[in-house]
Amino acid sequence: MYRVRLRHMLAAAVSFAAMLSASRAEEPGYGPKTYDRTLEALITHEDIAGRGGWPKVPGSASALKPDSQGPDVALLKQRLMLSGDLPPDALPGDVYDAAVVAAVKRFQRRHGLSDLGTVGRLTLKALNVPVEVRLNQLTATLERLKGNGFSFTGRYVVVNIPGASAEAVDGGVVQRRHLAIVGRPDRPSPVLQASITSVNLNPYWTVPMSIVKADIIPHMRKDPGFIAKSNMKLLGAENREIDPASVNWASLSNPYFYVRQEPGPTNSLGQLKIDMPNSEAVYMHDTPKKSLFRNDVRFNSSGCARIEGVRDLAAWLLEGTEWNQPAIEAEIAKGERKNIALKKAVPVAWVYMTGWQDAEGLVQFRDDIYGLDTPQGIVTSTIQPRRPKPKPVVAPTEAAPATAKLPQPVVRPAVPAAVAIQ
Repeated sequence: MYRVRLRHMLAAAVSFAAMLSASRAEEPGYGPKTYDRTLEALITHEDIAGRGGWPKVPGSASALKPDSQGPDVALLKQRLMLSGDLPPDALPGDVYDAAVVAAVKRFQRRHGLSDLGTVGRLTLKALNVPVEVRLNQLTATLERLKGNGFSFTGRYVVVNIPGASAEAVDGGVVQRRHLAIVGRPDRPSPVLQASITSVNLNPYWTVPMSIVKADIIPHMRKDPGFIAKSNMKLLGAENREIDPASVNWASLSNPYFYVRQEPGPTNSLGQLKIDMPNSEAVYMHDTPKKSLFRNDVRFNSSGCARIEGVRDLAAWLLEGTEWNQPAIEAEIAKGERKNIALKKAVPVAWVYMTGWQDAEGLVQFRDDIYGLDTPQGIVTSTIQPRRPKPKPVVAPTEAAPATAKLPQPVVRPAVPAAVAIQ
């Protein structure tokens, strides 16, 4: 009887732990608990650094496969054990066994890489990042979160730029996770907060003048048919169309027209755009180049964020309206432009996090693709609090005393001073 009860108790405990783990897995990477979790990760990595860090893995490790054997495997196992990816009891031996494959996959998932279980070029590069750099990344995230001006309430969308990923969150629970393609280093995506107001189906793309000068004009000098092949038009005063053949592309430096790409499946915005008015003139959108989402490195845009499965995200944003996914698909198939306003605007944050601990306790790292993990970079890549609109001055009355008590600011714990931002 006692053994039966014990088995039931253990089964219940395992079930509860699984439920707890699953619920934590649904919590967002960027949320109210991110600061405290990342602080835990910083302390753990300070301990690793205090014990000498981890060894460098030689380039020859990239030739290792399951069942390989030798000193490279032993060194790889030591490296994975020190970062918590390989259990200590699996350390003995020099065989690339199932435990090593699982540990490599875990490491790859923590670094945003395809979990193949073998040491490729990007995995080797991540393995050999010194622990001091990882400490710097965690510290940078903590500093950004200390000054964070975003409110984690209700529904919101977040794009983590270094992670090239997006999450849709409601009530502290992730409803959608998406891969993203964000700005390349010479055309970076900005850190910002805004509000999503509408979904645009079969959108035009009005090409930014910076792209006209940097891309369109050079293309036209090489191929006079580029505008027509790209389903674009030149529009001048009063939206009058201009014949590309009438433009002297060889000497053109300051265009007297704007370039618009017509709606369609080859449009650079794809067939759906998520509008989020902001001073940086960026937004989230579809793309005709969906194969790019299969890459581990997804920094290919000119600043906007291309979202994999963007129609799913649009349907989530439009919940509570008639516009479910089948209705969106049917409307897109018509090929006509349509703007659909959200029932209620949804806050959106584009953030810059290179190191953080997630809800499952996994410490995540991404490359500092824009080189912003510096004191000045942190200042410019932290979401600033929105300035409230000034309220009209009201003369004090007995019902509204002039010396009303102000709310006290939330004080975050100090980041340990042992790690300096490099």
